[in-house]
Parts: sequence; structure tokens; C-alpha cells
Amino acid sequence: MPHVVVKMYPGRSNEIKENLAKKIAACVVEELGAKPGVVSVAIEDVQPDDWMEQVYDKEIRNNENVFVKPDYE
Repeated sequence: MPHVVVKMYPGRSNEIKENLAKKIAACVVEELGAKPGVVSVAIEDVQPDDWMEQVYDKEIRNNENVFVKPDYE
């Protein structure tokens, strides 16, 4: 606890993903006061053609728990 999932278009190297995950984990530790050993970060690639249906419509559009929303509309 906590676990963060980042979904993004494919094309970035594992090195970039690992760096991003470490920075997100560090931010979570700092902001929540969590111990570093309990934070996990996953990164999932989603194809651009699938983004609206798989991510935006299902997870973002009407989700009151998304505190920063994109301005797609």
C-alpha cells in the first residue's frame, strides 16, 4: 500500500519506465509519509487506437476519483 498504475502509449524504454516509476514512488513516499518498501508502481502500455475505449471511457471520463483529468473534450 499504496499501488500506482500508469497507463501510457507504448514506445518508451524500460529504463525510462523504471526512472518514472522510481520518481513516482519517491513522490508517494514524500506526500503520504509511506515507507519506501510498501509503495509499488506499475506501467502499462496501451495502444493509441485503444486509449479512448480501454482507458478514458472506462477509467477517467466519469470517475470522481480522478483528480487531474485531461482536456480531451
